Amino acid sequence: MDAQDFESVWDALEDTAAQAANMRARSALMIALRGRVEAWGVAQAEAARRLGLTQPRLNDLLRGRVEKFSLDALVNLAVPAGLSVRIEIDAAA
Repeated sequence: MDAQDFESVWDALEDTAAQAANMRARSALMIALRGRVEAWGVAQAEAARRLGLTQPRLNDLLRGRVEKFSLDALVNLAVPAGLSVRIEIDAAA
């Protein structure tokens, strides 16, 4: 088997470039959200309340279960977390 190089783990795991781009965006948002929740220094129940989530759903977020969140859902969570989301568009290589 020949070794392959990938720009990101998502490029290696996903079937298409579009799916990989979606997963990169979702994982970046999840990392930012987890960082914000941890910075609050509050119990999970309080963090869930602030984000409008159930505690089990927050647990999914904090554990990085990216497959359980759509990009749209994560963008919507950014607002109550006090984060702004910007999209950067570049020409494909």
